[in-house]
Amino acid sequence: MNVLFVTNNISVPGNGICSSVNTTASNLRKKGVDVQFLSGLSSDPNAPVPMFALEKFHFPIFQPIIDANGFSYARLTGKTIREAIEWADILHVSEPLFLQEKAIRLAEKAGKPIVGTFHLYTQNILNEIPGASWGWTNDILMKMWKKTIFDHCAAVQCPTEVVRKLLEKYAFKSRLVVISNGTDIASERVVAQKPQTDPYIILNIGRYANVKSQMTLLEAMKYSRHSTEIQIVLAGTGVNYRKLEKEGERLVSRGVLKYKPELGFKDKEQIKAVASKAYLYVHCAKLEVEGLGCIEAVREGCVPLIGSGEYIGTTDFALDDRSVYPGGDAKALAEKIDWWIEHPEEREDAGQRYADFSRKFAIGKSIDSLIEMYRSVLDR
Repeated sequence: MNVLFVTNNISVPGNGICSSVNTTASNLRKKGVDVQFLSGLSSDPNAPVPMFALEKFHFPIFQPIIDANGFSYARLTGKTIREAIEWADILHVSEPLFLQEKAIRLAEKAGKPIVGTFHLYTQNILNEIPGASWGWTNDILMKMWKKTIFDHCAAVQCPTEVVRKLLEKYAFKSRLVVISNGTDIASERVVAQKPQTDPYIILNIGRYANVKSQMTLLEAMKYSRHSTEIQIVLAGTGVNYRKLEKEGERLVSRGVLKYKPELGFKDKEQIKAVASKAYLYVHCAKLEVEGLGCIEAVREGCVPLIGSGEYIGTTDFALDDRSVYPGGDAKALAEKIDWWIEHPEEREDAGQRYADFSRKFAIGKSIDSLIEMYRSVLDR
């Protein structure tokens, strides 16, 4: 089975789609599936080169904003796209963008089946453009994605039930299949360590972008009774780095925090090391299709606090209300943080429960479900 992933770039650090498609591809290969990428080249000369490589497309005026937000677009070279489609048995589109639209049109002419994954909300695009995100603009863009991309797919992978319900609301024609993107889970059971409490490490993973709302966690420190005992770790990279750094410095100078927040990109091993010591994982994003950073934390026995909202699929990971707070509400978040700090025995018990729960999202289970989806489409 030859599966062609169509994605704009596979080598942008901190980009969730890049991380997801690379993890999925490598694990599909372990199951004997031949997976290749139709993708743009990276600016990094040391990055892997896709089998079907496209030049990077540079947008006039907007390119610095695109780069700062961890996105990249490929140039639409028809010859390369046709060669990739000729090689493929099935196309798997990872984004609802220009490259995917062109690949879909050519694949349909060639009689090749198409599936997709819903990785992005419309707001993920529009919220980063000043003045562009209103209810009606999001609605129009969603309908465009439906018409030009997803209604051409025989099946669409929905990483969470929240996503499936949204696509049903928009009457998507494709078969909607709930399959987590999955993450690497050790074969042996993780025994959650008693978390370090000097200081209490609170971890957040995600791009430094407005939509990820890390500022909510920093704001919560103003209301916490234990703020001077807390070390915040914001693992990521992005356009809001300096903004977050300055706010952290301001909280230290005012005596709200004793420990300066730690910022910067961390690879998988570094995430694992921090998560195994962290007391809590706080998820602040206003929008999240799935949020596997949360699972990467809880698989090490870290207890999550997840902001709730209509477009936050990560709430599927909460085992009870103690792990949920109203999204964007810094005071409510502070109350939950304080409760967990003041109830260490409950925190220790919950850490093991979450470590065990995370096994449900092992990448192997997701890959088996994806292969089943591919076969059902090819057999039609």
